[in-house]
Amino acid sequence: MKKFFTEHSYNMIKMFLNQFAIAVFGFVLYLSAGLAESPVLKNATSAAAILFYLFLLYTMTWEIGYRDRLAVAQGRKSNNRFRGALISLCANVPNLIFAFFIALAMLLENTVITKIGAVCSFLAITLEGMYTGLLTNHVGGVPLNSYWFIYFLLPIPAILVCGVSYNLGLNDIKFTSLFDPITPESDRDPDEKKKKR
Repeated sequence: MKKFFTEHSYNMIKMFLNQFAIAVFGFVLYLSAGLAESPVLKNATSAAAILFYLFLLYTMTWEIGYRDRLAVAQGRKSNNRFRGALISLCANVPNLIFAFFIALAMLLENTVITKIGAVCSFLAITLEGMYTGLLTNHVGGVPLNSYWFIYFLLPIPAILVCGVSYNLGLNDIKFTSLFDPITPESDRDPDEKKKKR
């Protein structure tokens, strides 16, 4: 486990920072839609921010899987198909900790825990700002962000996307040309250079 953290700590931190950046972006979009007073725009901008966030995770973990491909084929690295999902799970530990304290605060009537839950709720909304627009929709007469279990569900799309994209990278399966490697001019085939002239 220590080796796993040593190898992938950079990726975990990068995922967390990506999440924070997209959360700020999503929250700004939510505020803009709020000023326009359009529920449709609010949901559309929130969905767009979520998709952009998941696409960033997809590209990142696809590349991790692709880099691991040769090492796995040569037996230098174990063929762990859950590696992408585990990296994402570790990057989402802060979200799950916040979810735990939010759940405690909503289920227990304790002043100290309620205060901790309020702080964690603020931090969770800040870190998961891309979901803000959707979480303000009312279900059962109250907004979705009033249900404690919702906070445990929010990391699931990221974990699933990372799990799938890692395996796609590991098997060199791509759905977009964004992953095509760019070969330096000096390393290209001479016939290819002639075609471009």
